[in-house]
Amino acid sequence: MTGALQRYLCTVPTLSLLLTLLASPLWAQPETLRIATFNTELSRKGPGLLLRDITRGEDPQITAVITVIAEAQPDILVLQGIDWDHQNLALRALEHQLAQVGAAYPYLFSGQPNAGLATDLDLDGDGHLGGPGDSQGYGGYTGRGGMAVLSRYPLLAEDLTDLTPLLWRDLPGAALPQHPDGSPFPSEQAQAIQRLSSTAHWVLPVAVGEHQRLTLLCFQATPPLFDGAEDRNGLRNADEIRLWQVFLDGQLATGAAAPPIKGFIIAGGSNLDPEKGQGRRASIASLLQDPRLQDPRPQSPEGGTETVDWGEMRRMRVDYLLPSKDWQVTGAGVVWPDRATSPAATASRHRLVWVDLLLD
Repeated sequence: MTGALQRYLCTVPTLSLLLTLLASPLWAQPETLRIATFNTELSRKGPGLLLRDITRGEDPQITAVITVIAEAQPDILVLQGIDWDHQNLALRALEHQLAQVGAAYPYLFSGQPNAGLATDLDLDGDGHLGGPGDSQGYGGYTGRGGMAVLSRYPLLAEDLTDLTPLLWRDLPGAALPQHPDGSPFPSEQAQAIQRLSSTAHWVLPVAVGEHQRLTLLCFQATPPLFDGAEDRNGLRNADEIRLWQVFLDGQLATGAAAPPIKGFIIAGGSNLDPEKGQGRRASIASLLQDPRLQDPRPQSPEGGTETVDWGEMRRMRVDYLLPSKDWQVTGAGVVWPDRATSPAATASRHRLVWVDLLLD
């Protein structure tokens, strides 16, 4: 480059022009949105104990959960396995701790889950009343192991569609458990009140731009285990997963809002691997192959696509982020521990899963 050209490029008018161009929309970097789902297993043996442990600041699991989230820096975070209380005190305490380490989430949402919601009937068919299996979703007290959403973008809770109260038998094509003689398991009375969601199913819009929404389809399904020959939990798990396809098909006759056509993402836990383990794997396979969705297959170097380690080499993919086809995915991953002392190893048996989407 000649000295004259160098001097020309350094003139004030040229420098101003370059600065103007760099600041213009033509030169602006496209904005990405990081969404994460994380089954924290932040559940305690009784109500109020999680709030106690968060506020004390001495619990190594809670510290590890906070570290994992702060390092991943999601913009929108869907949590499972976190105890719910009526005023969201535990959730607000967790948010406060996150803000202290630079991960602020000004927008929070949680609602009462079916987990621990007591009934006066024998729902699990064990012949006894009042046990955790007789709640609408397994749990010894109201709100044990619920769900929550934390966000840097406004959550439009006034437009929430809550499918949590949906009765299992009201799901089109519901596969309800039966006794060997074909009668309802455990009873007709139980099936008349049994809800489908073991935790919750939420359709929650988020304002991610002035004229752009993202719709979260959040859930956490029951494990397809811990039952008998009637396969109550296996059947329920499969229908909890299938609910999203029924909803997107517009087949729910329950007053549910019209399903989104684009700009949505399914986020949460199915408790079902498409290739291994117990359960009716065809249900998760069908969801993964739904033409309205894409599967970014988040991975880690240590665990591949697996998202949970239940010990004894029982690693599976059970936590999912499935964006609608219209989203452009720019990245995806699983926060798998690279050593036994990593925060991700202490936080939960489940791993935080994240996906980056390109905003318009």
